[in-house]
Amino acid sequence: MSAASRGPLDGLLVADFSRILAGPYATMLLADLGADVVKVEGPGGDDTRGWMPPVRDGVSTYYLGINRGKRSIALDFRDEEDARLARELARRADVVIENFKPGGLAKYGLDHASVSAGNPGVVYASISGFGAGPGRDVPGYDLMVQAISGLMSLTGDPDGPPYRAGISVFDVMAGNHAAIGILAALRHRDATGHGQLVEVNLLSSALTGLVNHSSSYVAGGTVPYRMGNAHPSVFPYEPLPTADQDLIVTAANDGQFRKLCEVLGIPEIADDPRFRHNADRTEHREELRPLLVERLRTKTALEWFDLLVDAGVPCGPINTIDGGFAMAERFGLDPVVEVGEGDRAVPTPRHPIRFSETPAAYRLPPPELDEHGAELRKWLQDCLEDDDA
Repeated sequence: MSAASRGPLDGLLVADFSRILAGPYATMLLADLGADVVKVEGPGGDDTRGWMPPVRDGVSTYYLGINRGKRSIALDFRDEEDARLARELARRADVVIENFKPGGLAKYGLDHASVSAGNPGVVYASISGFGAGPGRDVPGYDLMVQAISGLMSLTGDPDGPPYRAGISVFDVMAGNHAAIGILAALRHRDATGHGQLVEVNLLSSALTGLVNHSSSYVAGGTVPYRMGNAHPSVFPYEPLPTADQDLIVTAANDGQFRKLCEVLGIPEIADDPRFRHNADRTEHREELRPLLVERLRTKTALEWFDLLVDAGVPCGPINTIDGGFAMAERFGLDPVVEVGEGDRAVPTPRHPIRFSETPAAYRLPPPELDEHGAELRKWLQDCLEDDDA
């Protein structure tokens, strides 16, 4: 097998004690890149196994979406023999990742202090809702973080109630941050031989993920509020009606705006002092919007999409998810791959990063609960017997 087919993380053992979304998403990304991820589940399995509908062949599609490429073993930490196997797995792992309540694994000898004492090179990643300090006892569900962070205050119509984002956006963001932190810590270990603790919490991921809104408060002293689909600092940067449906138009600089006006057949608008620069357009958005809409209503959203994109103006139709995948196909992104073979084959979204030399690989379908338990138990028992010999 070539190095490329094995993946850039080939040979890396990840002990995955995480559940639900943030941790499993991070470890799935690592598995795609060649890491051997052992998913440790309690006797009842990961919570997302029961999050249904929808289902595929009786299995939760939520679970399927974030657990490819892993081997599963079911261990009950309250059983001393199972806890012993878990500790042996952690002792041999390059990476341990968990999202228990901070300090919750200490009684099983699976916290960072205990694991690193026997495995000083381990990269131990801990994901929580609100950190290991005063917020340690607050449960860390994404919806709570969307509320607490301020995201919901930014989402929805200006005169309507606040809304959550359509996905668990901060779980996914924290999973990405965990993967970044793990890779950075591995780089440090390669240079020094020392492992370290990597801590990620959803609220910190949320606050950095609010980017310009966070900066408007931290650097500008301004508390932003929801504006529907409008942007506080750029116009046009929102959905605008066409002959059949709304089209997202994002002419975010003066050059793009001038091209937009040319395609719409109103080039003189770009030289109007009220609209010449972005700050002018933002200030006079209520005067500019109807001028754009009048022209946009003469063609369909897809007709405008082709014309505007050809001219270099960013825009896009508002699709349902099937339309999003269809657009990715149109762009040659091959957004769906199959994992597994025969009856176990599962279609799944492609890994988001492309590598020219070490592409992502999709070796194992999402595992059934304890699917690899027998082989993993035997390996761990043999390791323990060798240590005792």
